[in-house]
Amino acid sequence: MIHKFIEFMDLGLYFFLACHTIAGIVCLYLSYGKMNVMESGNQQITPAQVAPNQNSTSPEIKRQQRLLVGIIIGAVVLLILVIGSLAFLLNPNTDTEKIRDVFIIFMSLEMMFLGFILVILIIQMARLINLLQNEVKPILDSTNETVNTLRGTTMFLSENLVEPVIKANQYTAGIRQGLIILGLLRRKSK
Repeated sequence: MIHKFIEFMDLGLYFFLACHTIAGIVCLYLSYGKMNVMESGNQQITPAQVAPNQNSTSPEIKRQQRLLVGIIIGAVVLLILVIGSLAFLLNPNTDTEKIRDVFIIFMSLEMMFLGFILVILIIQMARLINLLQNEVKPILDSTNETVNTLRGTTMFLSENLVEPVIKANQYTAGIRQGLIILGLLRRKSK
């Protein structure tokens, strides 16, 4: 009885690893699609691309729908396999050593696959870092330089244009008030 329980726990581990593999494949597929979008991101977008016709579906939407259908079918097949495996393993006449050996081989293949996915992930991270260093950082530096130039221009205009105008208005208001006090000028009627 305990032997069957341990085999049941092993099957749960195998099920978890199979789900993990499927999730890795989906993430790899989706991240590869996003990297292609990032690489083609410097293209101009037309209004037709922003608001496509309601009746037509783009190839990207069709591809995502096919991917979703494939994932759902894969999950259903995996669930059927797990239920069938449980029924097969709970049978007392089952030779579980052969099944265990097959799953050990499967796990080693999965580890190789996960290593491959990890290498691809590292390559994509390197490409992202390269993108940030060589394309985004110069844009940010240029923007910072533009802001500093704009700040200097506003300080120059403030010191050389606005302050003299304010001082001239002060002097004219003072002279006008002095003339009103001396009686040489009349106050404006409101």
